[in-house]
Amino acid sequence: MESSEYQLNSIVEMKKHHPCSTHCKEFEVIRLGADIKIKCLGCGNIIMLPRNDFNKKAKKVIKK
Repeated sequence: MESSEYQLNSIVEMKKHHPCSTHCKEFEVIRLGADIKIKCLGCGNIIMLPRNDFNKKAKKVIKK
């Protein structure tokens, strides 16, 4: 996935689900920069990933 496809507050679907009790694959982008911070829409946990890792793990943008 290219960085131009997602923006701040975009909802993205990841390739693997979050290991919380909801097993949600949908995350909201809450910070952009060299690192990208995403929030699980199931449990609300916040995860910070390097941009390269995020681009590899993201499947598609659901909502911009």
